[in-house]
Amino acid sequence: MRPIRLLFVALLTTLLGVGTGAFALRGPDPAPPAASRVEAIAVLRAWDQRRAAAWASGDPEAVSALYVAGSPAGRVDRTFLAAYAARGLRVEGLAMQVLAVDVLAGTTDRLVLRVTDRVATGVAVGRGTRIPLPADEPSTWKVVMVRDEATWLVARAVQPAR
Repeated sequence: MRPIRLLFVALLTTLLGVGTGAFALRGPDPAPPAASRVEAIAVLRAWDQRRAAAWASGDPEAVSALYVAGSPAGRVDRTFLAAYAARGLRVEGLAMQVLAVDVLAGTTDRLVLRVTDRVATGVAVGRGTRIPLPADEPSTWKVVMVRDEATWLVARAVQPAR
């Protein structure tokens, strides 16, 4: 190989190596960190506490604020709240028992969870009325939650086909 050609090949190899090295160091932007199971459970528990407070107040707007606008799950929750309110009742002490949580996908502003839970406690109260909520069997849901600024909202909650 001629010396000039050898120099050209060496220079080209060096430039390609540096270019590749620089690209490898920068690379694509990293994906947002995945949510851990512990973080997902904390988000879910905080959301459940907000829901319990909304139900205790009997406030449909507070219930709506837990869901993304137009969420079918939010519509169902408001329907149940309205049914209790129509009978002059509010639900106090609503607590969910979370039996299992799997993080199917998670970023800093979106969680997809498989949740198995049940209503653990709650009492429907009204004028002179205290009715414990019926025993609830565990059920499994696929829940999609999104962060709206600092607040987590439920976008979707469906029971997977059996």
